[in-house]
Amino acid sequence: MTKGKVLVVGSNATRIEVQGNRWGATGQYLNETVVPAMALEAAGYEVVLATPNGEKPTIDAASDAPAHFENDAAAYRAGRDYFDASAAMNSPRTLRSVIDDGLDGFAGVFVPGGQAPVVDLMQDAEVGEILRHFHEAEKPTALLCHGPIALTAAMPDPRAFRAALIAGDDAKASEWAKDWTYRDYRMTIFSASEEKVVEEHILHAKMYFDMPQALTAAGGRVETTPVDFEPHVVVDRELITGQNPRSDHPLAKAFVEALDARLG
Repeated sequence: MTKGKVLVVGSNATRIEVQGNRWGATGQYLNETVVPAMALEAAGYEVVLATPNGEKPTIDAASDAPAHFENDAAAYRAGRDYFDASAAMNSPRTLRSVIDDGLDGFAGVFVPGGQAPVVDLMQDAEVGEILRHFHEAEKPTALLCHGPIALTAAMPDPRAFRAALIAGDDAKASEWAKDWTYRDYRMTIFSASEEKVVEEHILHAKMYFDMPQALTAAGGRVETTPVDFEPHVVVDRELITGQNPRSDHPLAKAFVEALDARLG
């Protein structure tokens, strides 16, 4: 017996648009995926992974290192083994199949980061359908690092919103976001200054928009730390967001606490 099922919404993106009509490699971050998932299982929850096309997410090579596990080689190995071999991470479903089978049986939903969600999840209609269900049911909804960008999928036309951001038209993006589910929620996400580190050292190119810019244009009340890469979690109603990779453990703790509290 488990306390309940938790849906983990993964990305299938493996590359991301960057300025200059080029693409950079991307994926999900290993620690941001496995640390919360492992914490959920340790707390007695069943993890169900689903992605847009039903295939397992790709791990961003930049995250596949002990450095993202506080330089703890044993923790990194445990996380890598969990992603490679656990039943939860190796039986992915399509988002559509999960929706069709019914979302009422899930206690909460979690979206990991890495830049991949910026490509597919933030403009995916099925992600929007899932998020609106958990919002309306007031079920814990957790997103980490770049993961909170997926919240924009819950607006009426997320594709138009994203296109406006890429075109550099924040005013038009805000128009598309006028009926956004999470308007006026407090939230956090990977900061603009943290993104510059990724642009300079990993992508070697600039992205079309940064994450706080996008969520602010959507109508969110975005809060980020003055010091880059310090752990930071924001909780507002059912929404739990973590700012960066080092927020993995604090977000997992807050998410499990919210799930347990809802169980009573």
